[in-house]
Amino acid sequence: MKLTYRSLIRSEMGILITVISLLTCLTAQADESLWLYTKGTDTRPKGTFEAKFSNISRIGKDSGDYKFHDMRPELEYGITDKLTVSIEAMFFKHDYSVNDPDLQPMFDTQGGSGERFDQTQFGGYEVSFKYNLLSPYKDLLGLSLGLGYERREKYRLDGAGINQDSFVTTVFLQKNFLDDTLTVASNIKTEFERRKSPGVLEEEIALDMSVGIAYRFMPRWFVGLEWRHQSDYLNPQEDGEFDPTLDRSSFDLSDFRVGSRHQYGQYLGPTLHYADEGWWATVGALWQIKGGGSEHSYSTSGRNWDEHERLHLGFTMAYEF
Repeated sequence: MKLTYRSLIRSEMGILITVISLLTCLTAQADESLWLYTKGTDTRPKGTFEAKFSNISRIGKDSGDYKFHDMRPELEYGITDKLTVSIEAMFFKHDYSVNDPDLQPMFDTQGGSGERFDQTQFGGYEVSFKYNLLSPYKDLLGLSLGLGYERREKYRLDGAGINQDSFVTTVFLQKNFLDDTLTVASNIKTEFERRKSPGVLEEEIALDMSVGIAYRFMPRWFVGLEWRHQSDYLNPQEDGEFDPTLDRSSFDLSDFRVGSRHQYGQYLGPTLHYADEGWWATVGALWQIKGGGSEHSYSTSGRNWDEHERLHLGFTMAYEF
């Protein structure tokens, strides 16, 4: 287990080192993301495009070995100086073999003890809009609002087939200090998910909050720190029945309610960002520092493992035109 985990980290670090080395030999500019998850309030200038590719590798459970690459090519367009539209595709690469039968749904999807799931699949797509209300450069606080629709055909945890539709709202906040050399941003994202699989219907409300701080320590380079919290609230309906010990979530207009919290996980780690004329790139590593959940979750030693991982390693590269 330890050797496998270390070899996975060495493999991912090799990718990140390669990306960093590429940063020194390309030229390009930016409406930039300084962190892995947290986004600033900037929108695209009217009539401009940005092509982006991100890969966040989620590594390590509390049993066996686990790796999930969440790969997302994305295209953004500035409808106006304040309104940006984006569309992204999701490609999921899962490679895992867990040992504990209680670590679901991975254990069942891999086929039981000693088996392995290793597939690359189209996971879905998302269309979103971002509207800027206040500028961090002109106003006391930067503020943008986001609205998106997401369609998923594969489950991010285990790669199994699902039928999921989600509506996503996001509040983007940003404050700059020290002549824009110090940037602080925060996102509050709420996902309203309706997920169907054989015999199961889930209406889930997921909360994703993040905070990032980044300092420009030399021209074009930012070093940062990012914190992320993710949790979900639901009571799955299995074969038409709800668990009577849990509260269920519902986002029907006539019956809105927030259900029992199933799990939560918190992450913390450093980021590094480089920007040049027309392009930019960001790398980072976030470790799960705290997690837990209800009695139905797989949580041990102050961490959650059915929905969260030990380490997130990621990079994003973007080109503007």
